[in-house]
Amino acid sequence: MIEYILLGFIFPILLNLVHLVLGIYIVVARGSVVSLGFTGISFLTKTVCLLWVTWFGVSYLHLDFRIFVPMLTFFWFFTHIVEAFVIQHYIEKNVPEWLKRLQIK
Repeated sequence: MIEYILLGFIFPILLNLVHLVLGIYIVVARGSVVSLGFTGISFLTKTVCLLWVTWFGVSYLHLDFRIFVPMLTFFWFFTHIVEAFVIQHYIEKNVPEWLKRLQIK
């Protein structure tokens, strides 16, 4: 039971939390364009980690895939969406004033 909680709940939250902190730093320090590149790379790294944890849990730890895979993908997807909204907030805060004045409302 503890394996389900660690790998299906805690791991995806920690993985996306690390990416969130790095993403906020990159948006604030480097700007929105570099952040876009990091977002693409982080999507790939998170997908590879998700596939590896799925393999590790199902093949190596012999967790029931009917419980583990939906749990893992739900928390991965949910925290991925939260990360997207938080990064979007910081991108909008980082827009220069002259560019905000150019936008049509």
